Amino acid sequence: MKKLIFLIPLMLLFAMLSCREDIIVDLEEGSPLIGVEGSFTDELKQHEVILSYTADFYNSDEIKMITGAKVAVTDGVDTIPYWEQADRPGHYLTDSVAGRKNTLYRLLLDVPDEAETDGFVHLTAESYMNDNIEVIDSLVLKPFTLFSGLPMKDTIYAIYPYFQSLPDPSIVYLVRLFEDSICQSDTLTKVLAIPMAGYAGYYVNGPEFLLTNVEIAVGMVRSSELHDGEVFRLDLLSIPLDYMTFVYNLSMSMGSNPMMGPPTNVITNIQPSGSAVGWFYAASVASVEMIYSRP
Repeated sequence: MKKLIFLIPLMLLFAMLSCREDIIVDLEEGSPLIGVEGSFTDELKQHEVILSYTADFYNSDEIKMITGAKVAVTDGVDTIPYWEQADRPGHYLTDSVAGRKNTLYRLLLDVPDEAETDGFVHLTAESYMNDNIEVIDSLVLKPFTLFSGLPMKDTIYAIYPYFQSLPDPSIVYLVRLFEDSICQSDTLTKVLAIPMAGYAGYYVNGPEFLLTNVEIAVGMVRSSELHDGEVFRLDLLSIPLDYMTFVYNLSMSMGSNPMMGPPTNVITNIQPSGSAVGWFYAASVASVEMIYSRP
């Protein structure tokens, strides 16, 4: 009897190894959702909202942009329209305009849909533009060593900002770093957020700050990539805490793979719930520039 029990696993293993039939897994895909990516800041510029449909698992490279939508943002008094760009379908821009700090902004979207009685799906999103620091005092580039004593082909330089943070612990500083006008955080999965809970009101990277926290770097660059006269610009966006949560959720998501977590698992502030994915945020911006001089 013991021999029979021993042989059964071997027979099963042989049967499994002998099976050569391909198995096709039919992954059920839901209806496409509306994707929203948009912002409104206190910078005097054209602000953008991008509209598209989500793609299914097998066609993730075929993104369908949404054209013919009506897009606007309002503070309850003034309503500012976004205009679709003729050469960039699905991209909507305002005229040059600046928002105001400490103001609630509401995004209004009418997306074409033949299934609706009036031909549109009506969507909204709200975001409060927090206060922000007035100035970033300086931006410093200095050598960074992660593993002390190990030989390195290039010296790695880290970029450190110095500024007086606001006392509000709910404010998060989102980093936008540029090298010679090229944004180094051009996607949501590359951005750095600096939550200030527990450190609000400190002078960031100052002596008291470093007593209880490590130095905060906003970027790194190899010495071989530096050139004399290179311009670094830092934008600090004062964003709501819920937008930081969205960014972190998105960076940890595995995209549209239903086995690992589809985009619908990531939070959204687009309403009504279940009709769209993405986020609309309002932010105040402080900026500083630094010109690198080779020693």
